[in-house]
Amino acid sequence: MIKLTTDLRETVIAIAQDAAAAIMAVYAAPFEVQIKPDHSPLTAADLAAHQVIERGLRQLTPELPILSEESAHVPWDVRQHWGAYWLVDPLDGTREFVKRNDEFSVNIALIYQGAPAFGVVQAPVTGVVWHAMRGELAYRRDGMRDSVLRTRTPATAPLQVAASRSHRSVQTQALLERMGEIEVVAQGSSLKFCRLAEGTLDVYPRLGPTSEWDTAAGQCVLHAAGGAVLSAATGKPFRYNRRETLLNGDFIALGDTRLPWRDWLPD
Repeated sequence: MIKLTTDLRETVIAIAQDAAAAIMAVYAAPFEVQIKPDHSPLTAADLAAHQVIERGLRQLTPELPILSEESAHVPWDVRQHWGAYWLVDPLDGTREFVKRNDEFSVNIALIYQGAPAFGVVQAPVTGVVWHAMRGELAYRRDGMRDSVLRTRTPATAPLQVAASRSHRSVQTQALLERMGEIEVVAQGSSLKFCRLAEGTLDVYPRLGPTSEWDTAAGQCVLHAAGGAVLSAATGKPFRYNRRETLLNGDFIALGDTRLPWRDWLPD
């Protein structure tokens, strides 16, 4: 396992900020949108951020593999032998980027033995950075100032519930209707995990497809702030690189882990 140090943290944050600058350079001008085979959008910003991050991480830790949404396919018979690797979404929330609603992020996570050991989420539009190392506190960085994050505990009604702007399934809507007194807050990308970590949101249910790079960095931040990202099927924290597929199952992200989330699941 690579040693988690202050220098590593600061270097990765700087890489995320450089990726954000590349994203914003594209955001500031007209851009084209391609559609990938999985029907998700792709822009020059996704590719530019990927290149910045891949180059920076290879210089920092040449011994570690990098798995990015924009990487070439890495077969399971290779990935299954990885003990530690970088898991990256260079531009999380490309649909929000295309809509120009500012709700997208850069996600960089270090995975060790199936769990996030370090995570950085950066919001290119505001410049805010959320970061955490396993076993330590979670932080929000504004400029040069770090503030400690804690989830809202106890979470009291009305619960502040995050819902994706672009991915709200029928099953998720049914779950929302079983939660009692709530206020639904539309929010894009992995910024939802960060709002949970800050205590401004309480629950983020996702009954629908996501990929591992969508959740790992945000999970690390949320866990360090006192919350959790739990599999709706097992109730256990999400694990990574444990199967051939890189698709996640359904999950519930909680600020207050004592909430009765199983009661909300549709039959």
